Amino acid sequence: MIYKIRIILDAEEDIFRDIEIKASNTLEEFHDAITQAFGFGGSEMASFYTCDEEWNQDEEIALFDMSETGSDVRLMNETSLDDVLTEQSPKLIYVYDFLSMWTFFVELADIVEKEDGKSYPNLLFSFGELPDSPPEKKFESQSEIEFGDPLDSYDDLDFDENWN
Repeated sequence: MIYKIRIILDAEEDIFRDIEIKASNTLEEFHDAITQAFGFGGSEMASFYTCDEEWNQDEEIALFDMSETGSDVRLMNETSLDDVLTEQSPKLIYVYDFLSMWTFFVELADIVEKEDGKSYPNLLFSFGELPDSPPEKKFESQSEIEFGDPLDSYDDLDFDENWN
């Protein structure tokens, strides 16, 4: 089977690529297709993250295991696309270059039959130009935390009495 996938840069402007790729390809092969489609060199660290319908990040699937002793981190070259991207869970987050934090939303758009004579992965459509630097991330809380009335004076707290 062939997956038709849209990869969208997390930015205010619309910048995306549509790629066809075999469902059986590894995430490392998909990573290579994404870096080529967006014009990256492909030499930086990257990870995919499983997520829910609201794009809340879950499990990491890394390009390399960076731990010294080996860990339980899933690796891209050991994970096929159809293991993590399905009709039931059609979304992933992709982060390229952890110093710059290029962040992309990956969404399965369609599953079709393989066409004879066609090579995969295949860039179907390209929209928008990648900026020179990644969009700035705004780290904001989804809900505001309310604190009680601020203390007007610390004099009433009797710190000196309880100090050892």
